[in-house]
Order: sequence, then C-alpha cells, then structure tokens
Amino acid sequence: ENTIPAFRAAVNAGAQMIEFDVFLTKDNQMVVLHDSKVDRTTNGKGKVSDLTLAEIKKLDAGSWKAPEFAGEQIPTLQEVLDVMPYNIWLNIHIKGEGQLPVMVAKLIKKENRLHQAFLACSAAAATKAKKVVPEIKICNMERQEFEQEYVQETIKLKTEFIQLRKADYPDFAANVKMLKENGIRVNYFGTDSPEMIKMLFKNGVDFPLVNDILGHADLVREL
Repeated sequence: ENTIPAFRAAVNAGAQMIEFDVFLTKDNQMVVLHDSKVDRTTNGKGKVSDLTLAEIKKLDAGSWKAPEFAGEQIPTLQEVLDVMPYNIWLNIHIKGEGQLPVMVAKLIKKENRLHQAFLACSAAAATKAKKVVPEIKICNMERQEFEQEYVQETIKLKTEFIQLRKADYPDFAANVKMLKENGIRVNYFGTDSPEMIKMLFKNGVDFPLVNDILGHADLVREL
C-alpha cells in the first residue's frame, strides 16, 4: 500500500482513481505513507514527522507484504507523481495542516496535474491551498456527526468532491442525487463487497474506494 509497485498494479488493473496519503518529514519533505508512523509497514519505528527523508529512505517498506518486495522504499510525492498517468483521478489525502496543503498544491500545479488531482483535506487546509493555487480541486473531509449535515455543508462549500462513509440510511440515494445535481462527484470509502458496490453505482456514486482493485476490476467493467 502507498508504494510504487502498488500504484503500478492499480493503474494496470484499470483503476480510475487512486487514493494516497501525504505527510511531511522532519526536514519538510513530502512522502507518501498511510500511517503517521513507519512501524506497521517498514522495519523502522517512529513518527514520519520525527524522521528525515534520508532516514526514511533507509527503511524497508516492502518485506512486510511479501519477500519479493524486500527493499522497497517509502516514496516521495514527486516519485509517485512520476509514475502516475495523466488520465486518472489522484485522490491526495493531506495528513496535516501547516504548510503541507500549500506545498502539495504548488507541486500539483507545477506538474500540470490540476485537471486530475484533488486534495482530500480539512476546510482550513483547503483555504491555505486555494490561497496559493485557487484552481486546486478539493474533497471536503470536514465530516459531520450526521451524514445529512455533511452533505449540506459540502454543497455550501462548493467543493468538487465528497467522501461518504455511510449508505445504510433512507436518504442515501436522495443525498447522492442532490450532490450530483450540484456538480459534486461522490466517493464512497469503506467496502469491498460486490453487492455493495453494485448498489453504490446504482445510486449514482462515482468512485467506490476499494482495497482490492484487482478483485473488482472485472465487476466494474461489467457495470
């Protein structure tokens, strides 16, 4: 996960969107990793924010998955962008406030990725990013206690994306319809169930975010 081989596998499987997480290192370098610590997916320990890029690059981020990935490194955001095609959505989850959203937005613009990339972030982070790159796309991650409030707030903010996590309530289809009518693309996080994915597509969800893209590629093509 969040490594170059994983991204390449997703692209080869036909993914239309790839989600990944960005953190800042101790020396203010942007790296792509799911967790705030390196403990789970590398042979190292500690917070990303307490390690320099040089220290992070020494870690093995592949052996935990399988022997053939031994020696795989935690990639920088630049390294990830270098392997991404220009015709899929890049769902960039900002893990931190500070200067990170500004730095990511600037790099996205520099790399001519504004047409395909968006920042999944808080309202505060979005404000910072848009101040320097007004055209940057945003996924509202200011989730509310109730889904209806989250939907209404997203429409009010006029962001380009929302990322829903609940579908087991009566107004789900109506909420998706309302979002789409307001020009907001709908991501859904949290399922690998084929039946659930069929239901999400039926109700207008644009992008179910799955863990097993290889297992779902054929299903999506059928739909």
